[in-house]
Amino acid sequence: MELLQYTFFQRALLGSLLASIACGIIGTYIVTRRLVFISGGITHASFGGIGLGMFAGINPIFSAAVFSVLSAFGVEWLSKRKDMREDSAIAVFWALGMALGIMFSFLSPGFAPDLSAYLFGNILTISTNDLWFLATVSVLLIAFFVLFIHPILYIAFDREFARSQGIPVHLFEYVLMMFIALTIVASLRMIGIVLAISLLTIPQMTANLFTYNFKKIIWLSIAIGFVCCLGGLMISYFMQVPSGASIIFFSILIYAVCKLIKSL
Repeated sequence: MELLQYTFFQRALLGSLLASIACGIIGTYIVTRRLVFISGGITHASFGGIGLGMFAGINPIFSAAVFSVLSAFGVEWLSKRKDMREDSAIAVFWALGMALGIMFSFLSPGFAPDLSAYLFGNILTISTNDLWFLATVSVLLIAFFVLFIHPILYIAFDREFARSQGIPVHLFEYVLMMFIALTIVASLRMIGIVLAISLLTIPQMTANLFTYNFKKIIWLSIAIGFVCCLGGLMISYFMQVPSGASIIFFSILIYAVCKLIKSL
C-alpha cells in the first residue's frame, strides 16, 4: 500500500486501466478478424515514426502515431490489390519501419537516444501526456464501438453479409485500422514495440476460453488485461525488470492457468 503514495505508481495504475480498456476493445476485433499479423506489422512500423521524431526533435509518440496510422492505411490499401499478397504488404511496412527507425535514431543529434523504453516498455516512466493520449484513445474507442457495434460485428464475422446490408465496409475497416495503430502507439510506453501485440491478443485468448460472445469477450478482456498489468507491474517494480516483459509473462501465466482449469 505504500507504493500508492508515489505519483509514478499512481500514473502506472491509471495507465494500466486505460490500456486494458483500449486493448480489450480493439483487441477483440483483431482476434475475431484474425488480424494479429497485420497488427504486428503496424507495431514494428511505428519504430520508424519514433526514430523520425527523435531526428526531427518532436515528440516521438506523436510522430509514431502519424507514421503508424499511415502504415496501417498503406497495409490496408496494398492488401486489397490483386497484384500483392497481404503478408507481403505487411512485411514491406514492417521492414521499412524498423529500418527507418534505426537509421533516424543513429542520425539524431546529441547523445544516442535510449531506445529500450520504446522497444521493451517501462510503465514506471509513463507521463501525464501519455495518460491523456491513452484516455483519448479509450474514450474514442468506447464511443465508436457503442455507436457502431452491430456493423462492427457484421464486418468481423461476415464481410459479405455486411456489404449486402449496405454497410460501408471499406470505410469501417480503415477506421478500425486507424484505431489499431493508435492503440498500439498509446501502449508503447507500457509494453514496448516488441511485446505490444501480446496485450492485444493474450487477454482475448484467455477470455475466449470461457465465452464466444463478442461483447462478453470485450468485458472479460478488459478485466483480464488489467489484472495482468497489475501483476506485471508488481513483478517489474520488485524485480527491477522492464514492465512490458513482466506484464506479458504474467498474462501468459494467467492464460496457462485458465487453460488448465478449462481442460480439467
